[in-house]
Amino acid sequence: MSESSGQPVAKTYYCRECGSTLGFRSRRRTIAERYLLPLVLMQPVRCGECFHRDYRSIFTSVRERLSDTARMPPANVSGSSRRNVA
Repeated sequence: MSESSGQPVAKTYYCRECGSTLGFRSRRRTIAERYLLPLVLMQPVRCGECFHRDYRSIFTSVRERLSDTARMPPANVSGSSRRNVA
C-alpha cells in the first residue's frame, strides 16, 4: 500500500460562489448549528475571499477561526509619536 497523507478522509475546501480554496471555520450561531449540525457531521464554514457562509462536512479541511485579538490593530505606544510625515 502507498503512504497516505496526514488526513486520508479530508476533502479540499472549494467555495461555491467564487471558487476560492481558502476557508475558515465560522462561529455556530443558532441552537440548530450548535446541536444538530454535529449530529449530521456538518460545520459552518466561511470563505476567506468572498466571505460566503456555508455548511460543509467536518471532514473538509479548513483553517481554524482567526482569534478576535489577532485582528485588533496594535495599540499606540506613546502619545508623542504623532507626527505628520509626508
